[in-house]
Amino acid sequence: MLRGVGVGRRGVVGPVAQVQPPPHVDDDAPLLVDGVPADPATAHRIVDEAFTRVVEDLRAQSSRATGTVRDVLAATAQMADDKALRSQVLTRISAGDHVVHAVDGVVAMFATMFQQAGGYLAERVTDLRSVRDRVVAQALGLPAPGVPHLDRPSVVVARDLAPADTAALDLDKVLAIVTELGGPTGHTAIIAGQLGLPCVVQVPFATTVEDGTEVAVDAAAGTLTLDPDDALRAELTRRSGVEDALAADTAPGGTADGRPVQLLANIGTAEDAERISGAAVEGVGLFRTEVLFLERTTAPTREEQSAVYARTLAALGERKVVVRTLDAGADKPLAFATQADEENPALGVRGYRLVRNAPELLDVQLAALGAAQSETGAAPWVMAPMIATAAEARDFAARARAHGLSTVGVMVEIPAAALRAREILAEVDFVSLGTNDLAQYTMATDRLRGELADLLDPWQPAVLDLVDATARAGQELHKPVGVCGESASDPVLALVLVGLGVTSLSMSAGAVPAVRYALRNHTGAQCATMAAAALAAESAEAARAAVVAMLVPEVRDTLGV
Repeated sequence: MLRGVGVGRRGVVGPVAQVQPPPHVDDDAPLLVDGVPADPATAHRIVDEAFTRVVEDLRAQSSRATGTVRDVLAATAQMADDKALRSQVLTRISAGDHVVHAVDGVVAMFATMFQQAGGYLAERVTDLRSVRDRVVAQALGLPAPGVPHLDRPSVVVARDLAPADTAALDLDKVLAIVTELGGPTGHTAIIAGQLGLPCVVQVPFATTVEDGTEVAVDAAAGTLTLDPDDALRAELTRRSGVEDALAADTAPGGTADGRPVQLLANIGTAEDAERISGAAVEGVGLFRTEVLFLERTTAPTREEQSAVYARTLAALGERKVVVRTLDAGADKPLAFATQADEENPALGVRGYRLVRNAPELLDVQLAALGAAQSETGAAPWVMAPMIATAAEARDFAARARAHGLSTVGVMVEIPAAALRAREILAEVDFVSLGTNDLAQYTMATDRLRGELADLLDPWQPAVLDLVDATARAGQELHKPVGVCGESASDPVLALVLVGLGVTSLSMSAGAVPAVRYALRNHTGAQCATMAAAALAAESAEAARAAVVAMLVPEVRDTLGV
């Protein structure tokens, strides 16, 4: 059994599919045939065949895929089939150049040309580098890089997953995700949560497990068990049945005594919105729009953005949709906006602060949201990330309302904003607590450092103190206070958040049934008592233990806490 940090509650059993890293080979590494360096003519033939095989493999994978996966693979196949790219590589090899040096040199030249051209070509650089990795691996007889083609439902295991890797996942064939790196609030964990996949991060030696090995992934326990026995399989099957039974309850969220609590979903794309359109959620509490901007060298146009926002609003109909404006910088750099000289990006120009250097990014995004609202007749709620002062909240509200957006809020993820929540709420219509970043900044702990996960625990009393201060300000001013960090997905912590005065909880759609069940079986007064106990505890562990001891026994047994 390998132990890590679990994300979610579900457990599955299935074979391992290892994600291969890009091949790292010296520029002067010879191409060997029967143990002897190949002559230029032989190398020319092998590399030519490698290009052909890469194109065929990519097209075959694309034909089997759908949606974003199909588009990513088709674009990469088109690039691999580029005659100019192939001919220049082969010309260098015929002249005696080493294979890796030849491929790297031509790819670097094309990448520079594409970046200088900008626009559509600049956006193809990622595809180009993927072709480089695949051709080198094919020519040298190395494992193909990236997520392998899955011919059966599998547990995807990687050292870490980049956004491009996740785009290539065939969701119909992915049972769970396991990584050696990352943290419980990192992007792999967030994406897994959005997709409803069990996930365990920070698992040492996970990449040493052989392909095809049968494993059990238990997100609730944070474990990866090789060759699970019948007892573990039976327990995971039983728990799956419990989760399915909880999902059958589709009523609106609320406590046992009828206090309403909106249960919302976190999404990152229009496809996510369409995927949850039939789910038992009351809307979207966090639309992470930065997904539109990542992996690009130029910002998406107003028309491109408006089309995505309109598609999202149309998918959710009359349900609430809270859109967070661009949250880039730090661990989500943008080629066209990130400051090159930042020594500490997490404390630098990120989120709303981009308006200082690139105000057009926000103005175009707000205009696109206004256009989507006019097109669909649905009015989104809009909020800005990384707000630190009431003046920033006031400025954002004025900008948003100038574009016809009437319900305007901000994120509370900086301690300064929580401490001055009353003044900030006076400027806007609502706030939403981003507990992932709030924990990071409160505890001075990088959320991507998995080995510091104990400090990032949302049960930390100092973090709960800031949630409490924000919720009390909302109650005094009669304005909504939501939580859209993944702490909302913990059904036990959700009781505490509601007891503090939080009015809505937004999480991965798959986490909603357990949270609904926990709330349904406790009154508002019980939640308030639990919140007081958590605030009085001296540690995260003591806070959780105190609340678990107060749970209705049936809930404790059903949820297995």
